[in-house]
Amino acid sequence: IERAAGRAPLTADDVLGSSPEPSGSTGEAGGDIPAGAAGPNDDIPAITRLDPALRAAVRHAADDAHAAGIDLWITSGWRSPAYQQSLYDEAIRTKGLAEARRTVATPETSQHVSGNAVDIGPTEGAYWLIQHGTDYGLCQVYANEIWHFELLTTPGGTCPPMHDDAEG
Repeated sequence: IERAAGRAPLTADDVLGSSPEPSGSTGEAGGDIPAGAAGPNDDIPAITRLDPALRAAVRHAADDAHAAGIDLWITSGWRSPAYQQSLYDEAIRTKGLAEARRTVATPETSQHVSGNAVDIGPTEGAYWLIQHGTDYGLCQVYANEIWHFELLTTPGGTCPPMHDDAEG
């Protein structure tokens, strides 16, 4: 989104309005994973604040993936509202509003904020989980995000249809 010719492009604050920072923190206390990836047993808020059933399912999947010779890490887990907002604002700044809406949920709609979503890496691990996730009740949620999983069925069950993207 841009303003009229000769004026600076809109910022995230222009689109969202300037408001007090949402509750919670950013950085590691807000759910950032400083090393870029963590295991389901790591003692950092992004992992410890996950829904216990989701964390157990990912732990079981990671153990089985490892036994199959596949690395499977959590690259993002629980996020504070403030951290989620910062990701959304950054997406607006770098991609524009329309693409940000497709790729990053707001704090009000993100399942990461409630501890009910994980992003999985590396790519090989995400593809392994796409193939085997239903064994653990884990489902890929968005067609445009091979890494985003939620606990949406019982082990061995059927996943619901995917959304096209975070907006859908």
